[in-house]
Amino acid sequence: MELKSWFEGQSHLTWQDYSVLGCLIAFSIFLGLFLGREEKDTNDFFLGGRRIPWWAACLSFVATEISAVTIISVPATAYSENWEYAQFFIGSFLARAVIAFLFIPSFYKYNCTSIYEFLRHRFGPETQYAGSILFFVTRLLASGVRLMAACLAVSVLVGWHIIPTIIIFSIVAMVYITWGGIKAIIWTNVLQALTFIVGGIVAIGFLYSQIPGGLDTITHIAGSTGRLNIFNWGPSVGESGVLHYLKNAVSDPNIFWIATLNGLFGSMAAFGTDQELMQRLLTVETRRESQKTMLFTPLGSFLVLIIYLSIGTLLYVFYAQPGHLPPEKLDKVFPYFISNQMPAFMRGLLLSAIVMASIDSPLGSLSSSFVTDIYRPLIRKHADEAHYLFASRVSVVIFGIILAMIAYFFSHFEKILWLAFKIGSVTYGSLLGVFLLGFLTKRKVNRANMIGMIGSSLAMLTLLILSEKKLIPLGWTYLLVMGTVLTFSVGWILGENEKNKLPEPAH
Repeated sequence: MELKSWFEGQSHLTWQDYSVLGCLIAFSIFLGLFLGREEKDTNDFFLGGRRIPWWAACLSFVATEISAVTIISVPATAYSENWEYAQFFIGSFLARAVIAFLFIPSFYKYNCTSIYEFLRHRFGPETQYAGSILFFVTRLLASGVRLMAACLAVSVLVGWHIIPTIIIFSIVAMVYITWGGIKAIIWTNVLQALTFIVGGIVAIGFLYSQIPGGLDTITHIAGSTGRLNIFNWGPSVGESGVLHYLKNAVSDPNIFWIATLNGLFGSMAAFGTDQELMQRLLTVETRRESQKTMLFTPLGSFLVLIIYLSIGTLLYVFYAQPGHLPPEKLDKVFPYFISNQMPAFMRGLLLSAIVMASIDSPLGSLSSSFVTDIYRPLIRKHADEAHYLFASRVSVVIFGIILAMIAYFFSHFEKILWLAFKIGSVTYGSLLGVFLLGFLTKRKVNRANMIGMIGSSLAMLTLLILSEKKLIPLGWTYLLVMGTVLTFSVGWILGENEKNKLPEPAH
């Protein structure tokens, strides 16, 4: 493919649209450079000196949780399916309370920079290394999906090939994160959260104005096609018989109690055992502020979820009208609408919402886990802080390059929203199982944890492949629960109760 053809494509964007995007990206880079002038050590680079206001950490958490996958794929899911995805939020809400009162106190007790340091204090270094490696694998793959989703949308809007789009996204992220660290990430996240909330509300208003008949038309078309369904109770035992009911319960991930259970376990794993999200909660000064931050995050997350589910429903009603043809690839339905139907400036705002939700990459958390959990204890033990700060910045660049390559690989996949969750279902159970073993029991086990975590991940990967090939009737949402139970059980069976006091917290 010639380089020139990468940038020659159909685009409806105007200079007004590019000016909105350009100003927001320039401001993000400025934030990184401005805040980076104060970086003196890895405590500043990874934790912001624990001086971040709780409300900023809260918005940063929401912005990181949402990402471009939500902005692109949640409307696409509501368009092609319904609102059943919202069922996951019930379990997610409960998980945040568990994290606030079970996870966060332990992370502050041991003064963790990386949450996997807790595993070293509680079990030993081998468990810490295994946890970090599983995090690298999960975060790189899942974030590759997120980056790809954003670049796919932007390539539709701008008319570029996806390769230069991925390259530009990656360079922008590397520039401001390499220099500004977690402070640049968090304050840019605040700007991102405000951008995609305002952009989503604007999109709802514009879509509503384009549908003749307004609310009556929306409720009639969306309601008659099941697009407004929220709860999936599954078939009753009396109607379908016990065997048929059990088969559906095992294979359908959207049945209410399964979706709620998956939301509980999935959010505990994704929020509580993933350095990318927990890193935000460790930047505030005290444990109580961190807990307050976590307990306020459901408000922002639920607002964004409702906004983008509503957009998907309105898109379905809009394209059900005569004379409006949706794109062939439904994953592109929202960016396709933005490009072809929205006026100048408004297009720029929505383009900016997608871009801003994607520029927040996992590079800061990957760098913090690598330097804290792998590089400092295993590769260079007694260097000064200037060296570790330099190593942190170099690792941001290296992980940025790896992430870009993974994003291009995933650009050939469909069903983006569920793909991101399926990746997490393979390894998150292993992480959640070992953390719960540390929080809930006094069992002392180290190397056996590695066996349990790696074995559980391989077992869940095998089951996922068999399920995707329709060789077994198993919904992927069960994998995380199964992986958690398996890892926890191995540690419990092979471990023994501690006879000695736990190591003293680091100061």
